Amino acid sequence: MSITENTFDLVVVGSGIAGQSAATTAAEAGLRVVLLEKTEKLGGSSAMSGGWFAFSGTPEQAELGIEDSAELFLSDMLEAGEHLNDRALLEAYLANQETTYRWLKDHGVEFREVEISSGMSARRGHNSVIKEVLARLHADFTAAGGQTRLERRAVRLVREPSGRVTGVVAAAPDGTEELYTGRGGVVLATGGFSRGSDLLKIFAPEQLAAIPYGGKGNTGDGLKMAWKLGAGLADMSFVSGTYGSHPETGEEFHELLTAYYMGAIIVNKNGERFVDESLDYKTLGRVVLDQPGGLGFEVFDAKVRAKSHRGIPLKDIDTLEEIGHVFRAETIEELAEAAGIDPDALVQTVARYNAAIAGEGTDEVGRTNLCNGQGDLLPIDTAPYYAYPAKSLMTTTYCGVTIDPSGRVVDVDGDVIEGLYAVGEVTGGFHGAAYMTGTSLGKGAVFGGIVARHVADELGSDELDADVEPAAANPAVRVPVA
Repeated sequence: MSITENTFDLVVVGSGIAGQSAATTAAEAGLRVVLLEKTEKLGGSSAMSGGWFAFSGTPEQAELGIEDSAELFLSDMLEAGEHLNDRALLEAYLANQETTYRWLKDHGVEFREVEISSGMSARRGHNSVIKEVLARLHADFTAAGGQTRLERRAVRLVREPSGRVTGVVAAAPDGTEELYTGRGGVVLATGGFSRGSDLLKIFAPEQLAAIPYGGKGNTGDGLKMAWKLGAGLADMSFVSGTYGSHPETGEEFHELLTAYYMGAIIVNKNGERFVDESLDYKTLGRVVLDQPGGLGFEVFDAKVRAKSHRGIPLKDIDTLEEIGHVFRAETIEELAEAAGIDPDALVQTVARYNAAIAGEGTDEVGRTNLCNGQGDLLPIDTAPYYAYPAKSLMTTTYCGVTIDPSGRVVDVDGDVIEGLYAVGEVTGGFHGAAYMTGTSLGKGAVFGGIVARHVADELGSDELDADVEPAAANPAVRVPVA
């Protein structure tokens, strides 16, 4: 069977923030780029995320009087990752974060809130409307001459006898196969394997108990293709869901509540606390799986309820209460009865918590702050009282193929696989043991730009000016983000 061949300067596989950033940057640098997307819609897991980017030293931080620095950012990432991160990747992120931030702003991205969250000791989470971000970048990609192919599932990489990766074969909707050749190489931005039960069974079988989430195409295709060529793997033992999603969480919007970083405690059905609530939410996601029903209740009072910010992921208690996912009562005992928690135990747990805050004892789980060493604890003593039942949500896997600071994939021996790049969630080594809010979208955008600029430099202006016969079939498509 013949295979239709399409030749470009760069082939990007996957249309989340990592792939879209790489594709748009490359197209704007003058490269002929094709963006392949496995599903019928653009965006992948990024379009389902809360829209947080982690940056330090921004005008938004300065305007709010937030004290932060690249040095503190690095320290926080290393602490969150238990110093198991690849420091060279973190340093590449920090060296390029300002360029990426300004590039996003130049593309019309607005950050509507700056907040502290998991793994941070300063407010550096910059919140965006992520679907608008992705749509803007794709529109600019198309305007720069980039071409898009939807419903193209990458099935295998093409490698020359010299060892260089020169293209990828994709399955088209009609069952045929198409070869996409990239003179500058192939970028894997295929996401993780939160929907890939086969890989979860190998690397994190306990996480099959978490709520499956993430992009529908996130089954580990890119990881498998690179692994087959001998790519190294990193952080595979740290896969964990994120704690804070209702058992009936759907795909309509990003339902993840971190009221525990605002002052809530977390208890199980027996009314018992079982973890220091100030820890990163990936760690909480692992711990909650061991509780009855894999369930933990975020319990808080009117003071925390007043901190809700409608429309802002992680803090939107208003919407969650409106859709019936939050219990409310005038007393702790009534709240427990409504939520299905042991009433006597919860009353005693809250009393002990309040006493410890008042200095009348030691906190039973060792909690001393709201989030990562920051924020004073608040007693739960102001009616009405609230409870949000939540489980671990398998949104992202944060592990995968090893890369160097230029985004080039390296094999099990540490040697570069020429022509093969990887960015975003398909990569490992960046996060280490745990994850800081905003560094996933952040690293996707940062390393997407790094790779695009690297390929542009590798090809050089002479190559970019060379005549290339454009692919006639499957013209560029403007499509909405998922």
